[in-house]
Parts: sequence; C-alpha cells; structure tokens
Amino acid sequence: MRKRAEPGAPENENFVRAPLDRECSLKQKLRIAGAKGHYPHDSDCDSKEMKRFGRRYGLWSRLRMFLIFLVGLYIAIPFLVKVCPAIQTQLVFLNLVRFPYFIDLKRPQDQGLNHTCNFYLQPEEDVSIGVWHTIPAVLWKEAQGKDLEWYEEVLSTNYPVILYLHGNAGTRGGDHRVQLYKVLSSMGYHVISFDYRGWGDSAGSPSESGMTYDALHAFDWIKARSGDNPVYIWGHSLGTGVATNLVRRLCERETPPDALMLESPFTNIREEAKSHPFSVIYRYFPGFDWFFLDTITASGIKFANDDNVKYISCPLLILHAEDDPVIPFHLGKKLYNIAAPARSLRDYKVQFVPFHKDLGYRHKYIYRSPELHQILRDFLGNNEQQ
Repeated sequence: MRKRAEPGAPENENFVRAPLDRECSLKQKLRIAGAKGHYPHDSDCDSKEMKRFGRRYGLWSRLRMFLIFLVGLYIAIPFLVKVCPAIQTQLVFLNLVRFPYFIDLKRPQDQGLNHTCNFYLQPEEDVSIGVWHTIPAVLWKEAQGKDLEWYEEVLSTNYPVILYLHGNAGTRGGDHRVQLYKVLSSMGYHVISFDYRGWGDSAGSPSESGMTYDALHAFDWIKARSGDNPVYIWGHSLGTGVATNLVRRLCERETPPDALMLESPFTNIREEAKSHPFSVIYRYFPGFDWFFLDTITASGIKFANDDNVKYISCPLLILHAEDDPVIPFHLGKKLYNIAAPARSLRDYKVQFVPFHKDLGYRHKYIYRSPELHQILRDFLGNNEQQ
C-alpha cells in the first residue's frame, strides 16, 4: 500500500505554495478589475509584495544617494581648490607621491647604480637637497669603494656632464630616471641628478622659484669642479620648466650651459594643465580657467617655457613622443615653433626630434630608443666625448 505523506513533508509545502501563488496572482488581477472581497491569504500576498517593493526601493534609494554625492563632490571640488590654493599646488608638484616606496636614497647601488655617489648640498639655510653623481660607465671599476672626494675630482676628467632635472612626483630614484642615468652613463657622461626641495629626502617646501634656485646651485657646484668639460642641462616633463628657468637665468648672467635638452616639454603650465588627463572631467566646467588655471598662476607657478626660450642663447634639442598621454605632442611641437625663429637662438642649433607613436615611448620611455646615442652625438657635435 502507498504510504500517506506525513504533514509538513516537502510535497505538501509545494502543494500549498502553488495554489497560494496562483491565488495571489488571481487576486492582483481581480484588484485591477475593481473586484472586492476577502481572501484567506491576503496577508501573505501583501507581505511578499511589500518585500519585493522594499528591496527595489532600497536599491534605487542607495543608488540615488550615491549619484547625488558624486554630483555634489564634482561641484564642490572647484570651489575647494579656489578657496585652498595649496591643493592645486600639490596637484602640480605631486612631491608627496614618493614612489618607488621603501627605497633608501642614500644607497643608489640598491637600484643598480654601483658607480654612483650620494651626497647633499645646501642651497639655502634650512634647505638641503639629495644628489646622485653617476660617473661614466667606463670608470665604474675605479669607482668601487671610493669616497665623495674622489667623485668630485673625477668631474674634472675629460668627460662631459649632464645635470638632470626630473619631473613631478617620485624621486631621483624613480625607475625610468635610473634607466636614463644608465643609458647616459654608458654613452660617456657624468650624470648629476637631485631631488628639489620637498621631494624625496630633500628638506624644504616646493615652489617654482625654489626649484629653480636648487638647480642653479647644483649647476654652480658642477662648474666649480668640472674644469673645461662641457656641461649640459637635461629637463624632463615639469623639469623642462625648471630647465628653461635655469638656462634663461644663466644666459642673463652670461654663463650659459653648452646645450639644453628638453624631453617631453610643454609651452607653459596653464596650457599643460588644460591638456593634462586629470583635467578632462573639468575641462568644460563653467569657469574652468578661473577655478583652476588662475589659481595656479596666483600661486606663483608659471613655468613659462614659451617665454623663456626667447631669452636662451645655447643649442636646444627637443625630444617628444607622439603617443605622450601626459604632455600632448602638439605642445612640444608648438614650443619648437616658438623657439626656432627666436632671435636669441639664431646663432645656435635648434632641433626637434619626434618619436613615432608605434614605438610606445609615451611620456617617459624615450631612453629606450636605440637611436638616442646617435641623436645626441649628431646634436652635440664636437662637444661630445667620443
């Protein structure tokens, strides 16, 4: 005989649930038609409907509050930047972004630079800047175990010197910077790199004038020790602004460098800020110039490369990758078009070298170009140590 199912068995639950669902559905149809009446399972149906409605309403409510928060934040940021210009200054310098993290800048050998000496200069009272001196690769064996005095003396040997001025964010120990030091060292150059005040392990607060003075102090330190060897200035990204500030000042005092190289330069900080990928979401915001660009200028930040090149009297080389996502290629080309006809440069070589986008050098990988050595050799001519 077939065994009777016990009360509470799963099939009984399904048996009861199915009519209930059908009844709820029927009830809804009758309500739409205006039918009235009492149903034994009204409370169950209402409870299920309320739960479904509550879940949908709760999700939409949270989404709506999140969207309101984003819109409010989007509108508030420009006013916050205007009221507190220090925020915009930090966005320009990014000196507190100190990647790579957890490296000891006192030990450049940890970054593969076993022919580099770390030391500190003091441009002003309460300001010190950390410096690396990387010697030509051909001297690396002699450099093992040598002290700062030996490194200073070797600057006067028959090798040219490059003063490297890095861009914003990071330190002198950034990977792409270290790779460039190695490339230039292998070509026979001394490379002097340093962190501006407020960057890395350098003491002080960043400013355009302070960064320029740090570079001037480093240049004078080099010239006092390099004898008759050529001294070149190499600026990258934001460092191109420091470089043209420095070289303009050197030319005004009639002590120009032997050449200036600008890698991934811009025209001025206003045009660069407007073209920077960070500004995309605000580029068409009403009052963009007043909120953001005027705030930068009011903070004393100009980095006017387009004006400085009109007062520079030394050979000028501009390197720029077509696929640069940070400083658009057209700004580097525009700077060249301003510099080429400048009266102060009419007796000097001015060259623009583009790198095709297919090479993938972007903003900071031009050092990977196998043509870089020949480009520098052709541009610097007899000044380059063979």
